[in-house]
Amino acid sequence: MTGYVYVLVAATLWGLIGPVSKVAFDAGMPPLEAAFWRTTMAWAMYAIHAVSIGEVRIARRDAPMIFAFGVCGVAGLFGFYVLAVEAGGAALASVLLYTAPAWVAVMSYALLKERMGAYKVAAVIITIIGVAGVSLGPQLEGTGQTVTVAAVVFGLLSGFTYALYYIFGKRYLGSYSTPTLFLYALPVGALALLPFFQFSTPTWQGYGACLIVALCSTYGAYSIYYAGLKHLEATRAAVAATIEPVAASVLAYFWYDETFTTTGYFGSALILAAVLMTVWDGARHRVGVKKRVLQGG
Repeated sequence: MTGYVYVLVAATLWGLIGPVSKVAFDAGMPPLEAAFWRTTMAWAMYAIHAVSIGEVRIARRDAPMIFAFGVCGVAGLFGFYVLAVEAGGAALASVLLYTAPAWVAVMSYALLKERMGAYKVAAVIITIIGVAGVSLGPQLEGTGQTVTVAAVVFGLLSGFTYALYYIFGKRYLGSYSTPTLFLYALPVGALALLPFFQFSTPTWQGYGACLIVALCSTYGAYSIYYAGLKHLEATRAAVAATIEPVAASVLAYFWYDETFTTTGYFGSALILAAVLMTVWDGARHRVGVKKRVLQGG
């Protein structure tokens, strides 16, 4: 039970990103500047953590890939996600973020040579149908609501860059702690964001929102999530974490009156179903491998 509580708290904190980021936007802060301050503030927290546990070294051979992750994974995810929030709202952005498992399935097949089984193919197809439902719902139902191309594209790109965390983590999290990796990846991500915005006039409201996202939804959420993994299988943790878009959608409804069409809600459910299918297939595959190993022994 303790593990589930940790993961649910972490997922809820992730769900704050979109709604709280909109507070910074309303204060006049450009989305990419908000992403920059989130990255920079979270880096300071991870730097203190890494120094306090004495884990600040990385191998020279690993530096290029960690820096590349800073550009693609950190700047990409943090930047595209806030752009998706600005273009289409926090609820839509959070749902499209969870196309990540479909991207993981495709990239694992292309880069890691993992088998593309029937469940993975089905999950990708269901995700595509779900995205179509979310993005085309207003047009199909004639509600007058609009979902822009930019909102969908930025949302899908945030899902793609989120998927990079799995590919990157599979290679490096066994060698380094999370604070150590973010100690180097986050400042690179912040520098990568700099050319794409101009600093706005400082406001306490904007900086306060960025600080909340950095402390609660970045440093805090990841720390709590990994603490939960000590008490819970990764598969069960991944399932519990799907509450994130639900939390974001509920907050967006009460704070900003954001809603989906009926088709949009159906599409959102399909995307979450594809996430659960992907996680379940992974668990089923691991159980099968374990049985074969035991039988072989």
